[in-house]
Amino acid sequence: MTGLDVETLVIGWVHPRTEVTATMTSPLPAVEPPTAGQHREGVRRTAGAIATRRHGWGPGQFSCLESLWERESSWRRLAANPSSGAYGIPQALPGSKMSEFGADWRTAPVTQIRWWLSYIESAHGTPCGAWSTFKNQGWY
Repeated sequence: MTGLDVETLVIGWVHPRTEVTATMTSPLPAVEPPTAGQHREGVRRTAGAIATRRHGWGPGQFSCLESLWERESSWRRLAANPSSGAYGIPQALPGSKMSEFGADWRTAPVTQIRWWLSYIESAHGTPCGAWSTFKNQGWY
């Protein structure tokens, strides 16, 4: 399985209680879509996994990620700010910036998470660096 497939499964597109035994040539078993709570938890776990695996950030950084995302979008992938145009889980401004990480940026949590974590690393070094900037300036 590729990294994207694993991240997609973690998000909960496949119900977390479903045992996936399908092969590459057989369809996945039919499952119910995740509830809002399951989806949110899956997004949180995926963000943590990407932050650790791709950026090397430990668990101490995740509380800062949670603080930022809770404030920005409450982890909602379709969150839109009509006055500023900010969009998605990270409230990217403009949202189309995230297209650099995938054409599915409008709806795909993994694409939004990857973009946001890359932005955090390049602009602030770590999630706690971004959180500190936000607390001091009101933005990051």
